[in-house]
Amino acid sequence: MYDYVLFDLDGTVTDSFEGITNCVCYALDSFGIHISDKTELACFIGPPLFEQFKFFAKFNDREAEKAVKKYRERYSVTGWKECMLVEGTEELLKNLKKRGKTVALATCKPEKYAKMILDYFNISVYFDFIGGSELDTKKRTAKHDIVEYVISNLDISAQNRKKTVMVGDTFYDIDGAKSAGIASIGVLFGYGTKEELVAHGADYTVNNMREIINII
Repeated sequence: MYDYVLFDLDGTVTDSFEGITNCVCYALDSFGIHISDKTELACFIGPPLFEQFKFFAKFNDREAEKAVKKYRERYSVTGWKECMLVEGTEELLKNLKKRGKTVALATCKPEKYAKMILDYFNISVYFDFIGGSELDTKKRTAKHDIVEYVISNLDISAQNRKKTVMVGDTFYDIDGAKSAGIASIGVLFGYGTKEELVAHGADYTVNNMREIINII
């Protein structure tokens, strides 16, 4: 049914709760903001960091920019490795490639770190393109921009958008897919709820990676 499959990274391909929340705590600590319950920071998994720091901590642009720099200070050394591959991911990727599907990553995480993570888990070989945001917080950070960036780099025609699907765990992924005119699969093992994914128009929802192949 679908020839092109785009995957989100955090909460979809990897469980990155530890690395992201540890780095958010590190950044917030530098402002004298101490978080005792890291589950409060799960909202940082998915959206662009700059915008989320503004929303969560009520930072202005200057403060949010500083927070992102502090976050990356730890993330670039330790945080990016503090994650786990979601169960069934490699098996699904192998299956998709065996069936001749084009597979790409479309993540709000900076492309540099996304590539490092896929290399770390030895799964880069399954991806035809790895697309992420730029390190500049003002450029290509919104999900819909990243999805379009990936579609452009894969040279997917307007007609073939009907054969393209986005797999992700939050409404940002669903909204990004909708804006690009492609289908979407919401995974229920990440950081969005089924209610949220359905409300934003996910075409399908799945409980695990194995269920995705039946859709595609």
